[in-house]
Formats: sequence, C-alpha cells, structure tokens
Amino acid sequence: MAGIAMILYSVWLIRVWQRKTGDLPFDAHADGVPWFIYTFLGLGVILIVITCLGHVAADTAHGCCLYLYMFFIFVLLMVEAGVTADVFLNREWEKDFPEDPSGSFNQLKEFIRKNFEICKWVGVSVVSIQGLSLVLAVVLKALGPHQNYDSDDELADPERAPLMKNAPYHPPSYVVGDPVYGPKN
Repeated sequence: MAGIAMILYSVWLIRVWQRKTGDLPFDAHADGVPWFIYTFLGLGVILIVITCLGHVAADTAHGCCLYLYMFFIFVLLMVEAGVTADVFLNREWEKDFPEDPSGSFNQLKEFIRKNFEICKWVGVSVVSIQGLSLVLAVVLKALGPHQNYDSDDELADPERAPLMKNAPYHPPSYVVGDPVYGPKN
C-alpha cells in the first residue's frame, strides 16, 4: 500500500513540476534536478518489488525467496534506521540533502513539523510492521514444508515420489538364502 501511495504521490509531483516549469522533470532543467521526485518514485517502486517478492515467498514457502525477502527487509530497516538516526542526532541534517528545485522536500518538511505526533506514530507503525514481516518470514522458513527434509534415498517416502507410487511390483527372479539340496538315497 505504501509503495503504491508513494508512486501516486510521485506522479502527482511530476504533474505539478510539469505545470510549474512547462517540461517534464526527466529533461535537463536550468534550476537543477528534482531529486526528491526521483527518490520518492524509486522508493515506491522498490517497496512494491519487495512486497511482491514477499508474497511469492510466502505463497511458495521457497527457501531462496524467503531468504532474499528477509535480506531486502533487513536492508530496508537498516537504511530507515540510518536516516532516522541522522535526522534525530544531526541538528543540521537538512544540509546533508541537495537543494530541491521543485520545493516538494520543503513542503514535506513543513507538513511533518505541523503534524509531528501523527507522523511519529505512522513511522513507528510502519517500522513495526516491517519488523513483524521479517519475524514472520523467519517463522515461515522454520516451519515451511522442508523442515524435516531427509536426503537419504533408502528411506524415500512414496508420497515424495508420485511416479513410483503406481509402479508394478516385480519380485526378484532369484532366491536369497542357503542352497537346498535334494535327499540322498
């Protein structure tokens, strides 16, 4: 949901930029590059890709997909923690970002300042949900269909080899044991 909202907001920002300047933000512009629009659009696409990967991983319970999803969620959480630490610990954090010619970054800052309590709880909720999804991915991996995987072929379960289930049984053509001799007369 958040990824789709970010993409829609980015499309709206592109439309506002186009009305303001007369050209698309993808063209070279004299005022500079509207990095905030690009960043917001890219983050929205990344969130959608991670979400789709999570749905595929949960549906298939495939180990590789689950590990990849857990890795992406972990990286996303670390980036969020880094940006949050920079904003809270660095008093001049605004200087870390380049100038935004579109003015959207300043509008977002002002909106967050005016509605800080709501934004704080929304941020805590988003990070909590991401952490919960990481924990659920670990649980799904631990309790997935391959938890008791045994690679010994001699103990093969017929359910794991469906083509062998209906194979005809042929008894061996030889006898195993001590040779039996006829009586001596």
